[in-house]
Amino acid sequence: MEIMTENELWYDFVQQQLPVVEQLLQAYCFCQLTKPFMVKKERAWCAGAVYLLTMMILYAINYHPGSSTAVSIGLFAALIVMCWSDRRNYEQKIFLTMTFYSICWLASAIAEILYDILYDFATHTDYMESHGTKEWGVLYVGMSVFYIALKIPVMLAGIRCILKVYVYKSVNMTKKELCMLLAPLVMGTGGFETIHYYRRFYILETGSNINAYDVRAVVYYTVSIAVIVVVIWLYQSIRANQEEKLQNELLASQVDSIRRHIRQVELLYQNIRGTRHDMANHILTLERLYAGNRMDEAREYSTNLKAALSGAAGEIKSGNPVTDVILQEWKSEAEKNKIRFHSDFYYPSGSDINAFDISVILNNALQNAVENVEQCETPYISIRSYHRNNAYMTEISNSFTGSLQWDYESGLPVTSKKEKDSHGYGLANIRRVAEKYSGDIAVDVKNGEFRLSIMLMMEK
Repeated sequence: MEIMTENELWYDFVQQQLPVVEQLLQAYCFCQLTKPFMVKKERAWCAGAVYLLTMMILYAINYHPGSSTAVSIGLFAALIVMCWSDRRNYEQKIFLTMTFYSICWLASAIAEILYDILYDFATHTDYMESHGTKEWGVLYVGMSVFYIALKIPVMLAGIRCILKVYVYKSVNMTKKELCMLLAPLVMGTGGFETIHYYRRFYILETGSNINAYDVRAVVYYTVSIAVIVVVIWLYQSIRANQEEKLQNELLASQVDSIRRHIRQVELLYQNIRGTRHDMANHILTLERLYAGNRMDEAREYSTNLKAALSGAAGEIKSGNPVTDVILQEWKSEAEKNKIRFHSDFYYPSGSDINAFDISVILNNALQNAVENVEQCETPYISIRSYHRNNAYMTEISNSFTGSLQWDYESGLPVTSKKEKDSHGYGLANIRRVAEKYSGDIAVDVKNGEFRLSIMLMMEK
């Protein structure tokens, strides 16, 4: 039985540990790619740990972790963990897994070619040809470290570019978008498999490689990574245009709503002027009834007159005719849908807060509330306002039995294009108004209630 020397034992140990280090670093790269897309960051680390554990188990049973099958099994296990721990946007998780797979092999191919070129150059130097096993062992270990040191930065650079251009990380990805984004991944990985196969076949047959061919292959792999990044950037640009279009449509709708409110205010004032014009006749009629001691008729006439005045002025009096009309319209809409509506809202008269901005807040908030209470057993909407020092606060509460998906970057519920506003774009518009007055909004969901709090800062 042949006994290994101390140097051979050390090199054998290093050779066994290098794949472990490589897979550890790959797991780190996987976490870096998936972490910004997960609701809780530790779930990305958990998926990365499962990937690493799977690869180590395969390595322990003599299944080389550098094979495409082993990497596929490891990533499939990580994908299952991601989908189980964060049960949303499964198409996006599939895309991220496939992206990592493609980036991993393209970076590996670049590192392998540069490794082969440098190793071939080193082995043909006079120094290596005149030295023994120890120096060759050192060269092998050093080149293996070089391979890992080159592969991982290339992967991280590609991942960093992807994360930079992938802006709308919390938006759901459709199946059609997934198919579109997978196209450059399939082409890049397929090209790698073809080039890699024929390159290894040529090296095995001839015992050497063609440097010019290798340079073209490196260029192809680099361009493939760039194409992946560019396609994601184009996808996000399309998404940005869609978001802008939706925002413009919502703004146009709000402008039309404000115009309608202005017409309602004008009609309200016309009714009030008409009532005031007839007031002299009403007073004269009441005087004649009282003079004739016809008290019952006078009281009935007075009651009818009060009802007419109340109808002309509206039930809600918030201190501003525009907000009066908005609140009255949404109260009528709520009552029509059998929703209990309570208003304790007042307009901050004498402040620098514009009535148009308040109307944007009320319309968006009350529209969200009306749309999201219909499924409740006892639906209600409540609005109140108050101020503390120069902080003007508005709170809109409504019954809510559903669940919300949150965008943890903005702190707001995620908007789904397939549904109505769903506390999404409306809240973004409300926040913009609040920020205009150096304020902000807060959303709280608990005990079957959705509560929106808006703070606006008034000038002292």
